[in-house]
Amino acid sequence: MTLTVNFVVALFVSLLMVPLCRKLAFSAGYVAKPSDERWHRETTAIFGGVAIFVTVLVCSLFLGLTGLPVVLVVAATGMFLLGLIDDIWSLKPFTKLIVQIVIAATLLFFEYRLEWTGSLIIDTLLTLAWIVGISNAFNLLDNMDGLCAGVSVIVGLTVLFTLMAQPNTGAEINFLVILLGATLGFLVYNVAPASIFLGDSGSLFLGVCLSVLTLQSGYSAGGGQSNILSIVAAPVLVLLVPIADTTLVSVMRILHGRRPSEGGRDHSSHRLVAIGLSERAAVGVLWGLAALGGLAGLGMQWLSEDWSTVLAVIVVLAIAIFGIYLAQVRIYEGTESERKELTVNLTYKRQVAEVILDVFLISLAYYTAYRVRFEGVELAALYPSFLESLPLVLAIQVIILLLTGAYRVVWRHFGLMDAVTLGKAVMLGTLTSVFVLVFVYRFENYSRGVFIIYGALLILMLAGSRASFRIISESIRRGVQAGDRLVIYGAGDGGVAAMRELLNQNDRPYQMLGFVDDDTSKLRTSIHGYPILGDYNGLVSLVMSDAIDCVVLGTRMIDSGRLSDLEKLCAEHNVRLSRMHVDFKSLVAVS
Repeated sequence: MTLTVNFVVALFVSLLMVPLCRKLAFSAGYVAKPSDERWHRETTAIFGGVAIFVTVLVCSLFLGLTGLPVVLVVAATGMFLLGLIDDIWSLKPFTKLIVQIVIAATLLFFEYRLEWTGSLIIDTLLTLAWIVGISNAFNLLDNMDGLCAGVSVIVGLTVLFTLMAQPNTGAEINFLVILLGATLGFLVYNVAPASIFLGDSGSLFLGVCLSVLTLQSGYSAGGGQSNILSIVAAPVLVLLVPIADTTLVSVMRILHGRRPSEGGRDHSSHRLVAIGLSERAAVGVLWGLAALGGLAGLGMQWLSEDWSTVLAVIVVLAIAIFGIYLAQVRIYEGTESERKELTVNLTYKRQVAEVILDVFLISLAYYTAYRVRFEGVELAALYPSFLESLPLVLAIQVIILLLTGAYRVVWRHFGLMDAVTLGKAVMLGTLTSVFVLVFVYRFENYSRGVFIIYGALLILMLAGSRASFRIISESIRRGVQAGDRLVIYGAGDGGVAAMRELLNQNDRPYQMLGFVDDDTSKLRTSIHGYPILGDYNGLVSLVMSDAIDCVVLGTRMIDSGRLSDLEKLCAEHNVRLSRMHVDFKSLVAVS
């Protein structure tokens, strides 16, 4: 009951405090003006962080919050003041970094430390990097209306559930509940179109609070896990979006010869908008990924170490693939020669990354097969055989993938025959692995069932990874609500070809509604997820009701009279009518 009261009070105070701080910011001239490096289009107040900080401070004092370590309050206040000074006078990045290191070192002095490796020196350095890195990650994430605050609420809820399972964390729980109420109250004014921004004061304050609270959440060697991967992965998954966004931006800026500290419209949110999503939809996607990471982080606390490792690897690989997809979105300008050189360089790096990804997938599939087939004492007894054979299985499968042409597949255009190629490679690799193990070890302590499960899992993983770009593109394309409403007349091969060509155009977006076809047997079906809306009469109804903007003929099987009628109808209702025309022109005469 106390937690609910604290949350409601903080939410109410924040809802009142934010408009006051917004008015103060405008009157004092502390605003963010539109520029090439900023996303917003109107002058906006930047004292949202002040509202959150004051709300947390006032509620903590008047609600009688006791037992909260003074050093946490001092560190959070110091990070807030650093951001506020930067909002007002614009500090140099180097100066901000020095102060942040001092704040993190102060927390370290009072025993706020990650316990990941058991080495005091390594854990100390990792803690410094964690606090400073996460604080700046939230600062970088504050690049679109509602994004940073929304992700902060999701991360805070995840950390709250974890804290509640830990002993002696009552003060931290109450503090986090107040922080969530204050942030949610600010978020009401910060969703698109935002009337106030967090500013560096708010994003750094939220970042340091959440980074420190994860140190108290059992994400350490003392939190019930002894597997180092599980220990590290849990907090990384909880803070998945800010970490992934910071990594993507830093890597891409370095590759393009830019400083990671400079501003720009090259974050994951901006890239989602660049490929067709609305601003709110882009923020919603990242909120969803933050929730996925939070659930995975919580799941690792409930699952056994082995299965939590599998979960962590799957989620991290999925986000890595999504990040690679976003990295291909053209954001930076440059000359044609610079773009060509970078494209060649990135293609080489992509192929290397593809092999590295497959190494992880092969290992994951082989390990998971053992976990599915065996358990308990039996698994422990056969685990040495798994470790002994893993290098052979890896080497054989990667070589066969190379020889069968699997690394020549273009992910964006992954199709059925590419899946068949992968299937052949996996089957051949599995059979070859079994043959080698029979020859080398006489297949003692090995199971045919393991290799059957391994082959099935690996086919799914490889096909899923290769098809991911196409799945992401299709999902985003179907989520786009902007552009001309398109209907294709003809649900055959020509219509599908027209659909693919039109939807792959970036200069003119289309909102694909579906197909129409005179073949009544196709009614109430769909092609590539797009419905058959009816026959010619249905098309006439759509045109007359102004439900579409353009019609594309994807078939030649239309008589001249019907075509003439359709041309007149479309002209009367200002609907564009076009036909995809393919012409093959001979370049060399053949006698």
